[in-house]
Amino acid sequence: MARYIGAVCKLCRREGGKLYLKGERCFTEKCAVSRRPYPPGQHGQARIKLSEYGLRLREKQKMRRIYGLLEKQFSGYYVQATHLKGRTGEEMLGLIERRLDNVVLRMGFASSRAQARQLVRHMHVKVNGKYVNIPSYVVSPNDKIEIEEAAKKIPFIAAALAAAGNRQQASWLEVDKETFSGTFKSMPVRDELNEPSVREQYVVEYYSR
Repeated sequence: MARYIGAVCKLCRREGGKLYLKGERCFTEKCAVSRRPYPPGQHGQARIKLSEYGLRLREKQKMRRIYGLLEKQFSGYYVQATHLKGRTGEEMLGLIERRLDNVVLRMGFASSRAQARQLVRHMHVKVNGKYVNIPSYVVSPNDKIEIEEAAKKIPFIAAALAAAGNRQQASWLEVDKETFSGTFKSMPVRDELNEPSVREQYVVEYYSR
């Protein structure tokens, strides 16, 4: 399975803002974006004016990196979204938000999507009582997500839940911290998906050019 194994802090710096790829570290003064708020590389501090194409490319790369997807996966969600009735950008964002690894993160069982993906791949997550080890599994309304019994003792899960308590919970999710479980109540609400901010219309314009 192909995956990015490079320095993730460089990705945040390249996109000019926090993508929250390293969990709790991103909320501390150790965050690379706070310490060096310019792109990596020899010419990182040079002023570069982006073209219209460049703006759309950067927004596409930013959104793809936030969710930790490869280009083939990411463009595949765009193709799926074009066949749905709603606005293509919002439909695409909704499809990605319904990925199991993303839902595990949103519920607070992990501090980053990479960590959430690891939980899923190692069969620590159940959906409606059945083990699922596919991070791209699409969660549906009323699905119950739970951490399997043995994994409840993993230290970083409890730490992630404690940290998540300090942040606003998504309205389409219901989480029971005592039982390490939650329910995906309804489809994601676009107005709540603003941290980090994405301009999905730019992504649509990039792919439809």
